Amino acid sequence: MKRTLLGLAAVATLAGAGLAVTAPAASATAGGDYGPDTCLEGYVWREARPSDHVCVTSGVRDRTRTENATAAAKWTSGAFGPHTCVQGYVWREAFNGDDVCVTPAVRAQVRADNGLAADRKVSARLWVNRYTVPPRDNGDGTSTSTSVDDIPRIKLSGDHYNFGQVKLYIRLDTGRTLWQGTVNATAHSGFAGASFGKKTGVFDCAAAGRPANGYAQAYDVTSGRWSPRIPLRVGCAVL
Repeated sequence: MKRTLLGLAAVATLAGAGLAVTAPAASATAGGDYGPDTCLEGYVWREARPSDHVCVTSGVRDRTRTENATAAAKWTSGAFGPHTCVQGYVWREAFNGDDVCVTPAVRAQVRADNGLAADRKVSARLWVNRYTVPPRDNGDGTSTSTSVDDIPRIKLSGDHYNFGQVKLYIRLDTGRTLWQGTVNATAHSGFAGASFGKKTGVFDCAAAGRPANGYAQAYDVTSGRWSPRIPLRVGCAVL
């Protein structure tokens, strides 16, 4: 993620506003695993309040801090109480109860950012697809088939990663690595963040009465964030 840890940030409470602002965080290009709210590279936490972890550009975060710091200047007593906005401004509504006054255009952007919140996080989703290897065409009207061609192999797919390298692993529960590889995560229509699909060639040994004895996991190199482990049955003998 792109933010100093809260315990290291100075917190200043704005008089009369009931808001808190943290000291400047790390740049939008700094990597790091900050848990499930880790932002994709190029985004930072908005911090309209300390717990606001919606991922936005660093420019939006800077503007949000300025809005918080000048909130009292745009309040007046009126139809909506002492925090009624002056003419031309509306409540920001970054979260329930957010009555900082901004322009209508800013509020529209806040709503758009909220709607994209999940897509801008390194949630490192990983799932397993299965595939089979078709018979090899010999080029003379015949094909070669072996006894293993119809056994499914494991394909690892994922989205919500940073653009760039993702390392993939299939390991036994003992800790031994059965397979590993690296894929370049890129943009694909219908998938958030950077995504990928990688055929591993590893046989899927799942069958009734055969519990998982291993797992697949992905590692986002930019942030250092790991995906959840996906249970697998691997290592079966194939004749």
